[in-house]
Amino acid sequence: MELRQLRYFVAVSEELNFGRAAAREHIVQSALSQQVQRLERELGVRLLERTTHYVALTPAGAAFLVEARQILAHVERAAQVARTSQGILPTLRVGIIDASYDSMPQILHEAQALYPDLVIHQVEVGVPEQYQQLLDGRLDVGIGRAALAPQGVASHMFRRDRLGVLVPRGHRFADLDAVPVEALVREPLLLAEEMKAPEFNQFTVEMCRAAGFTPTVYQGTVDSIRAASALVAQGRCLYCVPSSCISALPGTIWRPLSEPASFYPWSILWRAADDSDHVRAVVTCARNMSERLGWLPTADRTTS
Repeated sequence: MELRQLRYFVAVSEELNFGRAAAREHIVQSALSQQVQRLERELGVRLLERTTHYVALTPAGAAFLVEARQILAHVERAAQVARTSQGILPTLRVGIIDASYDSMPQILHEAQALYPDLVIHQVEVGVPEQYQQLLDGRLDVGIGRAALAPQGVASHMFRRDRLGVLVPRGHRFADLDAVPVEALVREPLLLAEEMKAPEFNQFTVEMCRAAGFTPTVYQGTVDSIRAASALVAQGRCLYCVPSSCISALPGTIWRPLSEPASFYPWSILWRAADDSDHVRAVVTCARNMSERLGWLPTADRTTS
């Protein structure tokens, strides 16, 4: 059994498509398929069900996937230990959803103060992909709503972020101190790109339904908050966003939502099996900053 076979199997399991997996691993599809078949022969079990229309994990494949991810993660950590012993600076790979949000930069600033030699690489990636990259060792820390976190990903909620709505200047909501959620009933709402932020879209839609209506969804998507704010500024739609990003969005006006007030739950995400000093430092910084800045009501501070 070779490590590359494990990587290829994990790639196919996550993509459920041999072509996309081959492109991700920078290998021709036929070679990747041969290596996965060789792995199955060596194990003596069928890991994948294949037809011309779909690829699916067998029960044995689903069980093996968990172990394969852990093996690859252990190998990566072993390599990091070896590099550190030779004086190579430690690195931390951090997933962020959008550079416009301010929580993670503040947390990483404190972590950097504790470990001045730590090299931090920030990767802008949606929460579903963060889960996958955490599990297979390509990320060390992530951020997002943890409601859909899979087994193997640990989380700690550190902020309940007031949700509001971005409106163009001159809009009838612009002069309000707060906008009742039910007032959005006749407004076209822009949602995030579904593949990148399904958990945020779900939160927004559920908030509207709790107020008694299904939102009118703007027929178009964007892949960043800055792009969303440009559409809002043009008067095409409104966009619900938490307060932690409003300083980065010129040309629009943000108003908090009320009746009821809504709060988006942010959590630090990490691989449950990862007990490294630098990951623990980020989690601790998030917890300490949350308490110092009052990001959570007292009743929520024990929630993970």
